[in-house]
Amino acid sequence: MAHTSRPLNASVNWSAETVKYSSSVFVRGHVVSASPGLVETDGKLPEVFPGLPAAMQRHYSLDVSSPLLRTQGYVDGRWVSAASVFPVLDPATGKEIVRVSDCGPTEAKQAVDAAYKAFQSWKKCTAKERSVLLRKWFDLLTLHKEDLAKLITFESGKPMRESLGEIAYAASFLEWFSEEARRVYGDIVPSPAKDRKILLLKQPVGVASIITPWNFPSAMITRKVGAALAAGCTVVVKPAEDTPLSALALAEVSTPDVHFLLLLLMSRFHRKPHLSPVDLPLQLAEQAGIPAGVFNVVPCSREKTPSVGEVLCTDPLVAKISFTGSTATGKVLLKMAADTVKKASMELGGHAPFIVFDSADVDRAVSGAMASKFRNSGQTCVCSNRFLVQSGIHDRFMEKLGQAMDAELRVGHGLEPDTTQGPLINSRAAEKVAHQVSDAVSRGAKVLKGGKRLEGSFMEPTLLADVSTEMLCMKEETFGPLLPVIRFNTEEEAVAIANASNVGLAGYCYSQDVSQIWRVAEALEVGIVGINEGLLSTPEASFGGVKQSGLGCEGSKYGIKEYLEVKYMCFGGLTP
Repeated sequence: MAHTSRPLNASVNWSAETVKYSSSVFVRGHVVSASPGLVETDGKLPEVFPGLPAAMQRHYSLDVSSPLLRTQGYVDGRWVSAASVFPVLDPATGKEIVRVSDCGPTEAKQAVDAAYKAFQSWKKCTAKERSVLLRKWFDLLTLHKEDLAKLITFESGKPMRESLGEIAYAASFLEWFSEEARRVYGDIVPSPAKDRKILLLKQPVGVASIITPWNFPSAMITRKVGAALAAGCTVVVKPAEDTPLSALALAEVSTPDVHFLLLLLMSRFHRKPHLSPVDLPLQLAEQAGIPAGVFNVVPCSREKTPSVGEVLCTDPLVAKISFTGSTATGKVLLKMAADTVKKASMELGGHAPFIVFDSADVDRAVSGAMASKFRNSGQTCVCSNRFLVQSGIHDRFMEKLGQAMDAELRVGHGLEPDTTQGPLINSRAAEKVAHQVSDAVSRGAKVLKGGKRLEGSFMEPTLLADVSTEMLCMKEETFGPLLPVIRFNTEEEAVAIANASNVGLAGYCYSQDVSQIWRVAEALEVGIVGINEGLLSTPEASFGGVKQSGLGCEGSKYGIKEYLEVKYMCFGGLTP
């Protein structure tokens, strides 16, 4: 694998023109900055919105080990350039971080061809061999978690603590599927005839196109790719245009050679002088990589996404597509894949209900609401969107929830240690949330907390009361820090409101009545139910929805089945 020559202790610390730039402070919804054209103040900051601290005036620089910051596509074990490039922006400031190769249909086709060629040998590797390589990939992600987390924070805006959590989550899928690779069992079925034996074999489907979103730029790749590689498939990854750096870093880490590892280890040595350079060859000797062509990455801009997606969904050499994103886009991809009858997994939109019954532990329900709603500033597919609180507990819940929002939420750049709420991914996302707030208020909702759109991609965490079902926030997924609450009276009413959606990914229920828990959990039309728990995701459990929230599932022992076919073999003519 080719690598650009750099000093052994190189790190990326870009200039003011690229990554190291001054961020702004938001005061009463205005920008305080020395930049021309922006509102200036007398320098006093007593009115700073809680969470957009004066620390936002600091310079933020992306400082990662240089081999991990890649800007080219990755095809057949080589870094490839395209005819043009596109910018990757820090959503907290709108400033350019770096420019990445804008791959098109030609590069996508090359990646598919490389994956198909590599599949012929990868599928013949033993389950143990694939398991060992996935485990080593897991070890490398864990080793370089700090740098990988910084990439997530800069390109997606996620607070650093959450980015570190995502790297641990991403790595856990490689660990899990490294173990599941050795548990792909077939069957020997009793035959009705004495002269025959019936065997059912499980085999990899082939090349898989992996199309992933920006909100979990590492974990959504490993959750899919871990299962695919464990099964014996090869992959072409098309990351979101907003967050290609994490995908390219995963490619770099997946196929380490001696030069790459020396760069990384020496970079770590200059940061941690207590390590001995004598130990480096011992660590290098233990490394291995995913073979060329098994894992490919084709980043592209929003403009080229349709043409690249068409290749990945229509090429006859592709046997499987796996997509996480909006329901509307998923339908388009399914239509394209239909002509060649490809196997498909779809993790699409959600609109999760969060139901709090009178018997619930209020403190636990508030804690769950905070975790479920405000993680990643509300930008997860299983975020609670519709909060339904029973009349008897409503006022106490609202009071404590407001207090928790005041105490726990801090808006700012993800690199600040106190930040819990970063920006939304872009200004369009912030505008969507603001529009939902405006619509709700026009229909009678009351703003108890927040409610304002700030500059750039920032949005105040917002709590709405007196919400009704005809409001826009109750009809469409928000993907932002908006918490609308409906008051209800009966269990039947709550379940009816919760199920009044054409999607069904996740749902939440808070109650201490065991009979009620069973009734509601079984009645909710969703694929995932959190009972007295607001954080659900784990590699050991299945992840998937019903209705128009998708097809198939990811994670768990069932996730690998999405990349396998069952072949029936009949041995006849045997002597009884």
